[in-house]
Amino acid sequence: MIEALVGILIFAFGVLGLVGLQATMTKAQTGAKFRADAANASQELIGVMWSDSAANLSKYSTANCATYARCKEWSDKLKQLLPGAATAVVVDGASGEVTITISWTQAGEGNHSFTSSAMVVLL
Repeated sequence: MIEALVGILIFAFGVLGLVGLQATMTKAQTGAKFRADAANASQELIGVMWSDSAANLSKYSTANCATYARCKEWSDKLKQLLPGAATAVVVDGASGEVTITISWTQAGEGNHSFTSSAMVVLL
């Protein structure tokens, strides 16, 4: 009888370990998905900038994004992808350098951010 109880106790600890491992895996997978979504969204905005005219490049900066339809559409899409998403887009009109920082909040883990830079040279 005692041997059976010890066996059940060992089995219970094993099951608890597997449940903990599954929870950790799910948390890591969610974090990886958010990072991938941020990277894809950043590259999408750079692609949108490349397809626009040079005169509109400054409209993608953080201060002007809400008033420019193409940038606002991207920003609204980003807010649906990432929880608590916030962006900072810095556009250097002289050199064409663009820096995009995307921040989000993941439950139980705090704030995260992704930054990418690119040269958007439009003729």
